[in-house]
Amino acid sequence: MDWSEYLDAHQARFVDELIDFVRIPSVSAATAHVADVVAAGDWVVERLKAAGMENVRMLPTEGHPVVYADWLHAGPGKPTVLIYGHFDVQPAEPFDLWQTPPFEPQVRDGKVWGRGASDDKGGMLIPILSVEAMLKTQGRLPVNVKLFFEGQEEIGSPHLPAFIKENGAMLKADMIFSADGSQWGEDQPNLITGLKGLVAAEITVSGAKGDQHSGQQGGGIANPIQGLAQIIASMKGANGKITVPGFYDDVIDLTVEDREAFARIPFDEATYIEDLGVPDIFGEEGYTTRERLWGRPTLEMNGIWGGWQGNGIKTVLPAEAHAKITCRLVANQKPDAIFDLLRAHIETACPQGLRVSVKRLAGSADPFLVPPGHNASTAAAEVLTEVYGKAPYVTRTGGSIPVMTMLLNELGVHATVFAFGMNDENLHAPNEFFRLSNFRTGQTAYCKLLERLG
Repeated sequence: MDWSEYLDAHQARFVDELIDFVRIPSVSAATAHVADVVAAGDWVVERLKAAGMENVRMLPTEGHPVVYADWLHAGPGKPTVLIYGHFDVQPAEPFDLWQTPPFEPQVRDGKVWGRGASDDKGGMLIPILSVEAMLKTQGRLPVNVKLFFEGQEEIGSPHLPAFIKENGAMLKADMIFSADGSQWGEDQPNLITGLKGLVAAEITVSGAKGDQHSGQQGGGIANPIQGLAQIIASMKGANGKITVPGFYDDVIDLTVEDREAFARIPFDEATYIEDLGVPDIFGEEGYTTRERLWGRPTLEMNGIWGGWQGNGIKTVLPAEAHAKITCRLVANQKPDAIFDLLRAHIETACPQGLRVSVKRLAGSADPFLVPPGHNASTAAAEVLTEVYGKAPYVTRTGGSIPVMTMLLNELGVHATVFAFGMNDENLHAPNEFFRLSNFRTGQTAYCKLLERLG
């Protein structure tokens, strides 16, 4: 039996295992689920041992743990390949929008439905199954393999920089591949060469020492909600351009070649609008929708609250109002510098009679851009062409994978995204799912990739 036959023979078991994995509510953002993140790490440890990997262990960080395993017997001259993924998931709220409970996964219509099925439990399970198939049928791997999975990606991997710095020798590799990411379609491959960076902040606008009667004090003191709204409005113009002074100073703009490459990839704006259920597109003036999504920085409000939130009306001037912001960054913007610019602008924009504080939230990422001709990306493109029968689109994404730049900074190796989810699988939203067709395709692709690299 070869590895392909092994994968076919054990596919039903693999799907059952994915369901078991998704059932663990490993929400890294919620303190109530700390033990569940550890439980997911334990699950990965046992699964790696069953696959035949060596030196399998869960390792602590200052926050959620990581899992490491390796197989290093390929012989002289063979490269060492590090494969990355994450076993934590996004919060599943609002629960009432799920067709079935998020942590009671089900298979319907050739898809596994559940929180984390696509991002990234299905994705990170794929290379584990691939190395199992090769080890069980051939007794060895064609290259040295290290597997590195974390439990804090969905909160920005805040404790990974220190861990990677302390464990650089253990993680050292010639090539790095990320099992977190996506393909274009079930029959169209995709090679992602750029990821956006990330910085997050929380604004608190405060006024009186407590909530005040809106009739007695209204007109005499400033309203924190109104002040927060003014601050938010000051950060972006009606043309979509971010108005924080200095925000664009370090941006490497898209070249003519970049814009031509983006334009060659099919994009139906009407379908895009219909699929998202929005009345129209909106974004920075002077750029196409695709260019904004892939190659321009953003500033978005992710949450806003203050005052009475219950039914009916409570006539108060609230003591505080709050908002959460994330910015997606492009080369060569730096999270620290952008946060400083945000804070300075927000403090300047705070209306008279109010106080404002700006807190940086945990987790950040530098933008990531793979250089042309990169060896691992070239190999990945060749394998994708073989598996799909057509060359991959070369794209970027608006998402962030913080560990990519952390590994680059410490190990000096650009990672390549080699993953098989799809962007329409409701990542970070209710009713997340993962296509079983891509689950199977990815297993073949990883086996072929390891063979090609050997």
